[in-house]
Amino acid sequence: MIFARLLSAESWKRGLWSFVRLALIVGLSFVILYPILQKISTAIKDKTDLYSPIVVWIPAHYTLDNFKQAISIMDYWHTLLNTFVLSSSTTILTAASCALAGYGFARLKFRGSGLLFGGVVLTIMVPPTTILIPIYLNLKDFTLMGIIPLLTGKSLNLLNTYWPFILTSITANSLKAGLYIFIFRQFFRGIPKEVEEAAYMDGAGVGQTFLRIMLPNAVPAIVTVTLFSFVWQWNDSFFTTTYLTSSKVMSTQLSSLPYNLSIFLSGGENSKADPFYMSMVQDTGILLAILPLIILYLFVQRYFVESIERTGLVG
Repeated sequence: MIFARLLSAESWKRGLWSFVRLALIVGLSFVILYPILQKISTAIKDKTDLYSPIVVWIPAHYTLDNFKQAISIMDYWHTLLNTFVLSSSTTILTAASCALAGYGFARLKFRGSGLLFGGVVLTIMVPPTTILIPIYLNLKDFTLMGIIPLLTGKSLNLLNTYWPFILTSITANSLKAGLYIFIFRQFFRGIPKEVEEAAYMDGAGVGQTFLRIMLPNAVPAIVTVTLFSFVWQWNDSFFTTTYLTSSKVMSTQLSSLPYNLSIFLSGGENSKADPFYMSMVQDTGILLAILPLIILYLFVQRYFVESIERTGLVG
């Protein structure tokens, strides 16, 4: 009798915990998916549905005109190509430089390495706005420690080019680079030292050991850093709108979409533009900007979850 009561109480607790867990999952899923579902519903609505009190989620009149407007105003296909090239190039360079830096901090001990790694961790906590002005001025008058003016007689202006992103990626100073170095360092530290010692016994140097032994074993960390870097660069609006004020990438096109849309809809007079319809087309443009990332996630989400687990980021 007592055993039956304990069993029923235990079953009741398990059922309650299952219900609480389900409620948490549904709530978190709703918070994440609600903005996307709302933008999809808005994007396929006709303009007349904006003023209908009975239309909330399901449109009464379906249309693709919002997509046509957003694609035309954003010059979407050209913008998509530019954004993909920028994100891909910075991702590859960032992964390579951060892997080298992470391996150096994990295995190559030298005087001041701990202090230098502390500086890397500090870059994760320091807001990027605090160092934006000196970086901006250095890129506007780029001298390469005085070498360029010595050869050409003047400094270079690297703004409105891809060079700021390339230089920061090569030197492991790009967006979130401190976090990527930390991920690689922790992963390389988890690889047994005997693997490297065996390579050294066979006559391999530090570079050969890194390229032939350590790097092939760091595939989970590489996948994690690559996906993080690509997504964050794609969505970045802070540095992109600062360095590329006139280039056609997603961030700059989205930031200028309201102005371009008002000019397009009102024929040059902003006051005549319908603000509700402008919001509808702008939501469609945002949906088009995140659509490639959603498609990418559908294909790589399994590898991404496995890589996160193997790198130990969850713990």
